[in-house]
Amino acid sequence: MKVLNFYIMVLSILGSGALAQQRGQSGLDMAEVRETFSSLPESDIDKEKYRDLINLGEKLYFEKRLSVNNQMSCNTCHRVDKFGVDNEATSPGHEGKRGDRNSPTTFNSSLHIAQFWDGRAKDVEEQALGPILNPVEMGMKSEKEVVDKIKNTKGYLEAFKIAFPEQKDALTYKNIGVAIGAYEKTLITPSRFDKFLNGDLNALNMQEKRGLKKFMHKGCISCHSGSLLGGNDYQLLGAVNEYETHDLGRYNVTKNEDDKKVFKVPSLRNIMKTGPYFHDGSVKTIDEAIKLMAYHQLDENVGPGFIEDVKAFFNSLTTEKKFRTIDE
Repeated sequence: MKVLNFYIMVLSILGSGALAQQRGQSGLDMAEVRETFSSLPESDIDKEKYRDLINLGEKLYFEKRLSVNNQMSCNTCHRVDKFGVDNEATSPGHEGKRGDRNSPTTFNSSLHIAQFWDGRAKDVEEQALGPILNPVEMGMKSEKEVVDKIKNTKGYLEAFKIAFPEQKDALTYKNIGVAIGAYEKTLITPSRFDKFLNGDLNALNMQEKRGLKKFMHKGCISCHSGSLLGGNDYQLLGAVNEYETHDLGRYNVTKNEDDKKVFKVPSLRNIMKTGPYFHDGSVKTIDEAIKLMAYHQLDENVGPGFIEDVKAFFNSLTTEKKFRTIDE
């Protein structure tokens, strides 16, 4: 009988250990975590197959001749050394004038449901072409003017022929966007959170796990889930408690009354590095952003303990991956 009780005790201890591992030693249900989130791929494009196209896109991403004054490139507002943003509330254009929306990060952008805060571009290839002709942003007058300017820039004619070998007239405005989009598909940023999702339960410390648990149980995952923790849906800003903004969001695209003040849900990847926050960049700190989101979207008044733990979890979403900058 004593031997039997001993074995029962041993099995109980082993079972408790397995359960603790399954719950991440923090009360987390790892099955629920993996159902809610998924890890990022290393890239959103076959880097070997499309190497020439990616190299061309990288060069164009840093190309200041795509702007009317030869002073701005994609990288001006979406800096790869600053997690794909410029940390400005709104970005100054070629004349110093600012738009009315915050420049979102290009990191992981190809995995989003659509591009821009209002989803008006279906993919990164289309999005890349918008700012070039925008009169406030890069200020070029026409597609032809852009193409002629790039054709007269050393090296590009040959680079486009190599990147688009089956096209007789490879250097087109559309293909400029295709190339830039191909480069942006390489800007994927796995972090410690991905290691955690893939089985390394020690990749997050106890506070980060506690923050993840609070983030999930509070209901934040109703908008921020999947591999990007966002970026995969549109939501009304002020879903529960009204949020004051003059920006009508997706309504400007669809003209559907139900889309007033609806915006694409931002990804939380690298969120600790990509402030200021919200569609207009009006929220300066992540603390304020967490507090406002909890109130306006969930009708919750969260305290400093919740905020500090969720911020800790957000730190696990910051990538250690670096991307090179090239001469413009």
